[in-house]
Amino acid sequence: MKKTLLITTLVCLIGLSFAFQQTTVKYENLKVLPKNTTKKEMDSIMRHFSMSLGVKCNFCHIRNNDAQKTMNFASDSSKHKQIARSMYKMMNKINKKYFKPEDDENRNMANNANRIPQVSCYSCHHGKENPENRPPAPSAPPPAGTGAGAPRT
Repeated sequence: MKKTLLITTLVCLIGLSFAFQQTTVKYENLKVLPKNTTKKEMDSIMRHFSMSLGVKCNFCHIRNNDAQKTMNFASDSSKHKQIARSMYKMMNKINKKYFKPEDDENRNMANNANRIPQVSCYSCHHGKENPENRPPAPSAPPPAGTGAGAPRT
């Protein structure tokens, strides 16, 4: 009886140890992101892309040809994915050149693994697929007699 209880306890402990282990995800075809990017980091990066451009996953990633409509994240066949890679490189160059961690204002963020870049996708896109490349049209001047300096009645 004691042997059975001991074996059952050991099997349960081993099973629990496997349940609490984090599985390491190996992403395929990473060209600008670090090869050792974790699932948590990847989810955060992709969420940032999605929110910064106001798009969903299928904007840059293609679907497999299957009934389950799964995504083929490794495929390079999307032109948007190619553009995203080049823009990510550009963003990194800008941040490296102009916002160095040793700068006084960035000194406190230098050791922070989750350091927010000074320039990000959102800096230009503001939640839109294509960033605006012209300033908004000036607003119409207020009607006569309603602006500053108009007499009050």
